[in-house]
Amino acid sequence: MNPELQQFRLDTPLGPLSALVGESGLRGLWFDAQRHHPGTLAARPQPDHPWRSTLQARLDAYFAGQGLALDGIPLDPQGTVFQRTVWMSLLEIPPGHSRRYGELARQLGRPQAARALGAAVGRNPISILIPCHRVLGSRGRLTGYAGGLARKQALLRLEGAHFQAERRVA
Repeated sequence: MNPELQQFRLDTPLGPLSALVGESGLRGLWFDAQRHHPGTLAARPQPDHPWRSTLQARLDAYFAGQGLALDGIPLDPQGTVFQRTVWMSLLEIPPGHSRRYGELARQLGRPQAARALGAAVGRNPISILIPCHRVLGSRGRLTGYAGGLARKQALLRLEGAHFQAERRVA
């Protein structure tokens, strides 16, 4: 167990979240059983961590349609330089809006890197707060989300974003 890391749980209408906090900020926020969940966290359980009540209140406000304030919660996602660049660019997508993978790749000056960008988006370790759910496939189609497409759809609807749901073939 890493004594510098602490963890706690949060409740949302879309399921519980596990939070991981390091000395420099929030390192992770994962839905249970989501893709790329790190599994058992090597961190000290800290249910009374000072950020727990702040994050819970902000998530409650978000799910009540009041927006999401990030001030006072430093984000410290761990990844490659490219991944962190992608993740920080997601913070520039306002609620109710979306971007396509290719569009983001062009904005980052890497127009040929849409697939690599998609892989980085999929590995975002801080669900909801770093809004990877706002990234859509070509023509605005709803595509992959580590927390599951139903959650992605719910988050986008909550924010009033427009998207095309995938059609199911029977």
